[in-house]
Amino acid sequence: MVMDVHGRDLRYFVAVAEELHFTRAAERLYVSQPALSKQIRMLEKRVGAALFERDRREVRLSEVGAALLPYARRMLAEWDGARDAVARAVADRAAVLVLGMSTSPGRGGVLPAIRSRFTAARPDVRVSLRQVTWHDPTAGLADGSSDAAFVWLPLPDPERYRWLVVAEEPRLVALPETHPLAARPEVPFADLLDEPFLALPASAGPLREHWLALDARAGRPPRIGAEVASTEETYEALVAGLGVVLLAAGNAPLITLGEVTTRPVPDLAPSRFALAWRADDRRGLVHDYVRACGRATGRPGEAR
Repeated sequence: MVMDVHGRDLRYFVAVAEELHFTRAAERLYVSQPALSKQIRMLEKRVGAALFERDRREVRLSEVGAALLPYARRMLAEWDGARDAVARAVADRAAVLVLGMSTSPGRGGVLPAIRSRFTAARPDVRVSLRQVTWHDPTAGLADGSSDAAFVWLPLPDPERYRWLVVAEEPRLVALPETHPLAARPEVPFADLLDEPFLALPASAGPLREHWLALDARAGRPPRIGAEVASTEETYEALVAGLGVVLLAAGNAPLITLGEVTTRPVPDLAPSRFALAWRADDRRGLVHDYVRACGRATGRPGEAR
């Protein structure tokens, strides 16, 4: 028997086999339920046997479907691996390294220092910078739109990534100049517990928790005055008096543009700024950039 089966057919089959429900499988695949049913019927015709046993109450795998399922999963996994390998090869051949960032890494000239070392090692590669909002704390690593990224730690799903710390900076509190705490030279965090805070979007996960200093609140939930997804939104919310916000010392000049000031919060651990990349990314251009970053920051061999 000769079967000409497309990858799409196998994806549809696996989705139904895992959901055992055509409507849920269709929603998962972003197709209509009738279209999914039609494709399964066509696949069954090519196979020459029913893959599912259906009645009004449930859907079950047939013996033939159960036999096909592990092979279909392996074939899809192999194809996904092949697709990723091709994408990496194409990116290397195109000689473009996409760097994501939510915050500029322009700390003491670190970005030009990295660029000069990287260019010396890989003159064939063009570096493209892209700005990513704080909705994505990985700055494009999670969805593959960035090859490497300058990010604040901690990252969500840290086992998926490796990183090299570029800078450690004290955390400050930014607040309106008219705020009563602005008259102090420094502000202990205990004096901020009842203040409304500006928070990153919920999608920022552990990074949102870091900038709300949840670990220093002894279980007391923060008051959220507003959510912000960029430096511009943060400044406008501060000027409007919607809350205070913690930030890294190196970012203070981005916020103190008038009507806003910053004060040290001496009892908080410092923030960590890092170059991160996906742990399973073996491409030479990515690791050459990591090495250039390590040399430029005096931290070679300190990747985690």
